[in-house]
Amino acid sequence: MARRPTIKDIARQAGVSESAVSFALNGRPGVSQDTRARIRRVAEELGWQPNSAARALSGERSGAVGLVLARPAHTLGVESFFLQLVSGIQEVLAAARTALLFQVVEDIDAECAVYRRWWAERRVDGVLVVDPRTSDPRPALLEALGLPAVTIGEALPQEDEGGGGIDPAAAGVTAAPTARPAVLSSVRADDAGAMAQVLEYLHGLGHRRIVHVAGLPDLAHTVRRMESLRTEAARRGLGPDQVRSVLTDYSDTEGAAATRRVLAEPEPPTALVYDNDVMAVAGSAVAAELGIPVPGRLSIVAWDDSALCRVTHPRLTALVRDTAGFGRLAAGELLAVLAGDPPGVRISERPRLEPRESTAPPPAHT
Repeated sequence: MARRPTIKDIARQAGVSESAVSFALNGRPGVSQDTRARIRRVAEELGWQPNSAARALSGERSGAVGLVLARPAHTLGVESFFLQLVSGIQEVLAAARTALLFQVVEDIDAECAVYRRWWAERRVDGVLVVDPRTSDPRPALLEALGLPAVTIGEALPQEDEGGGGIDPAAAGVTAAPTARPAVLSSVRADDAGAMAQVLEYLHGLGHRRIVHVAGLPDLAHTVRRMESLRTEAARRGLGPDQVRSVLTDYSDTEGAAATRRVLAEPEPPTALVYDNDVMAVAGSAVAAELGIPVPGRLSIVAWDDSALCRVTHPRLTALVRDTAGFGRLAAGELLAVLAGDPPGVRISERPRLEPRESTAPPPAHT
């Protein structure tokens, strides 16, 4: 195995002291501009890179940010959203020469444990937080840790009802290795507006029995979509017996099972709205198996557009959004707060509904 170049190697080849190399590579005064340039040139020729662990121990930034996904593992392998999101995040981080530390865990408690470990080991400078919950322990923990964070999907609450700030011990923090203030920013998607767009479209086609095949019930964006569906339905005089949501785990298996249940009802829906592309494709397959033509008797809308939606027959009407751009926006915001910018809320573009062959007016007799 090749030996990694060290500061001693750079000093020997550049003909300077090790302290001069340290000053030059860390941007500290004490060496001339010519010497600094020579040292950096030698370091680049040798392929030297800073040791992130050593830098963390000295109080410097680690040069890495973290992302933890607390989702059922079987739902991640087939869902395109996170692949596109991570590609956008990585695009920005790579340009900034910042590493992405990525981990998948089983639940929110395990995610919090990862944050505590990363903080204690100074593994990351900040984190990107996905899937905001309706009851979420992460904001308090991150604030107690003083770990900069950007939430992807919704602005997380930061207030303390007791008025005395966050108690670190209550958040599971026993001792702070640094005394930096917390920075909690967010990038937000207009889920409510997107759902309103979908319902307006289906209602305009003439659909009055619509079922939303939703995702996990404790995710904030699931709740926002369900609430928007109810509100928009009520505005059009449609009750919960006509327009409603059913919950799943985002998987094709549960998406298919939910489709079978609602299509077996005495008055089945004439339109189904799925919370991701995988469930929409599974639902379309169930309809075909049951002999229900799409869109002749059933219209289908997918929340996230993907190649699956475009190659399925019939092609699926879907909400088109720049998911990679969403990731770029989040990564850029985190880098900005790490550079000293104040925290804030960034809003992504609203998804655009792309009508395709899977939607049409319902049969006249319905």
